[in-house]
Amino acid sequence: MKDARILSEGNYLGLYERDGWEFADRPNATGVVGILPLTSNSEVILVEQFRRPVNARVIEIPAGLVGDEKEYREETLADSAHRELLEETGFQAGSMELLLSTPTSAGMTPEVTHLFLATDLQQKSAGGGVAGEEIKVHRVALQNLREWLRQRESSGMLIDSKIHATLWLAGRFDHGLQ
Repeated sequence: MKDARILSEGNYLGLYERDGWEFADRPNATGVVGILPLTSNSEVILVEQFRRPVNARVIEIPAGLVGDEKEYREETLADSAHRELLEETGFQAGSMELLLSTPTSAGMTPEVTHLFLATDLQQKSAGGGVAGEEIKVHRVALQNLREWLRQRESSGMLIDSKIHATLWLAGRFDHGLQ
């Protein structure tokens, strides 16, 4: 971490200080990709997994770290997005468009999340992530998404805001989510 003092570093997170401000970062990654996969049948592909920091199951867009594995350190953001989409959902995208690069949480981390729109999808496998991720894949019609998300939330799941942000960025926010 350039020009920052290391307060503590673990395998996945570090705590640093710069100019009297403490912040967290991932010592083994250079960013995050998030992908909004939309099918030609107006469906969105979402994932569900248990997230330890919030101690709950979370519904979210497929996402992953950039540069966290040695064999993928040199891949582009778009290549990371393609790989993460395939690993988590089993879908391969014919088109991967960058929608926005944005700070993840600017007061807490220098991490940047790069949000993509994936289209021209072909299902290649069941998905589910890599070892230990236990990701459940959901294919939801955009016209039913608002109610589907409400049902998941009422059952105790958390809904990641990147779902709404990417739908808005992709111009698909008019499907009952307003």
